[in-house]
Amino acid sequence: MAVEKLFKDEATEEKGERARMASFVGAMAIADLVKTTLGPKGMDKILQSTGRGHSVTVTNDGATILKSLHIDNPAAKVLIDISKVQDDEVGDGTTSVVVLAGELLREAEKLVGSKIHPMTIISGFRMAADCARKALLDRVNDNKDDASKFRLDLMRIAKTTLSSKILSQDKEHFAKLAVDAVMRLKGSTNLESIQIIKKAGGSLKDSFLDEGFILDKKIGLGQPKRIENANILVANTAMDTDKVKIYGARVRVDSMAKVAQIEGAEKEKMREKVQKIIGHGINCFVNRQLIYNFPEELFADAGILAIEHADFEGIERLALVTGGEIASTFDNPESVKLGHCKLIEEIMIGEDKLIHFSGVEMGQACTIVLRGASFHVLDEAERSLHDALCVLSQTVNDSRVLLGGGWPEMVMAKAVDELARKTPGKKSHAIEAFSRALIAIPTTIADNAGLDSAELVAQLRAEHHKEDSNAGIDVITGTVGDMSELGISEAFKVKQAVLLSATEAAEMILRVDEIITCAPRRREDRM
Repeated sequence: MAVEKLFKDEATEEKGERARMASFVGAMAIADLVKTTLGPKGMDKILQSTGRGHSVTVTNDGATILKSLHIDNPAAKVLIDISKVQDDEVGDGTTSVVVLAGELLREAEKLVGSKIHPMTIISGFRMAADCARKALLDRVNDNKDDASKFRLDLMRIAKTTLSSKILSQDKEHFAKLAVDAVMRLKGSTNLESIQIIKKAGGSLKDSFLDEGFILDKKIGLGQPKRIENANILVANTAMDTDKVKIYGARVRVDSMAKVAQIEGAEKEKMREKVQKIIGHGINCFVNRQLIYNFPEELFADAGILAIEHADFEGIERLALVTGGEIASTFDNPESVKLGHCKLIEEIMIGEDKLIHFSGVEMGQACTIVLRGASFHVLDEAERSLHDALCVLSQTVNDSRVLLGGGWPEMVMAKAVDELARKTPGKKSHAIEAFSRALIAIPTTIADNAGLDSAELVAQLRAEHHKEDSNAGIDVITGTVGDMSELGISEAFKVKQAVLLSATEAAEMILRVDEIITCAPRRREDRM
């Protein structure tokens, strides 16, 4: 018995087979969970939090679903991580990466069951992943020199990304929005200069892209509603000191008159500050903090539009867009960079008034205004659009494009199969398993559309044995179709990221042979 007591009371360990079983089962369960969201006919999930307000999220985005889960199984956590990384890195393919990793593990489990060592499986997977990547590289399409063709590619990619999301009904419209927005970035992948404003009301079709910048604020009272050739000072400074703050300050005075004097002094200070700000030669002042009515009055007298309490993101973006810098001291006006724009005016969207800056310095910025029936729809629309924007901005940099609809997986599976036939030894089993796992993606796409996946995938495989076929699954008609005619495209970068992350994750989980769970600390011990 002495040997047993290596760990403290409550710590448990699982060895060998049992540990591996636990991690396989957990990972496959996670993969099955998001499996149904894959593809254009994938379903959405409702996530209800148990926290305050029981907020409800309706989503189709693999990463969002997995992020909201609280999970005990260590292997499942690895899969959740890869989907998060996929989301940060390329933005789309979050579901595919988990499904692929899950399938790889499912295959690996069978291999381990037939007495093949995990390390052998891993080296087989490695070879297979390499081979699959090369197979894709041979078949990529690159149109970056021909602008009109490239734009068509981008439109196709956007439509393909959006077709599995809530926006699939208006995917033409949104694909155009996304492509326009990304083309304005001129190759930077910084999506911060694309601002997305969600306004409930109207339908998704009413969403539009605006050249300028929209600030979700109202224009103060008695101030000009419209300014042309604006010079904008963006600031983060306190404009609320013209009254004595009652709390926190102890002032001993002989009479009320003295208090009035102090207030007068404060007012003078404020007036000086405002004079300094006006001295910059501006006609629009945007502040991060409150502006009291006294300084607001002074600004209005000077004919300056003062906007208070602009939220921080808004203000950073505004500074970025108008080419100004955020100032907090105003003693030397020559060192402050002002922002410029051609026209500031108030516009109405739905019920709300917003301030619209057009003709901004940096032509890269734009605002997408999303309209929709409810907040859940808007949130999901924003997530979907964000996916599309991420993929597009990556594609602008790395302009290699593949066909979609299960085509890349079939191409990879075919190449990997050929490799398996050439490879001697036990590794060949692992390589073959890899190709079966790849085929699981088109199978799942077909299953989700309620089609006969076995039949379709067999047809696909036959098609792909002809040279250079473009066959993929056309879920709309439920047959095998030509992907290049249907205009279903995907970005190479996304597929590559899916392939490599899934392989690495599966490899990591395969290496596990022992799970040690540590004992919870007891309360009494702390005393």
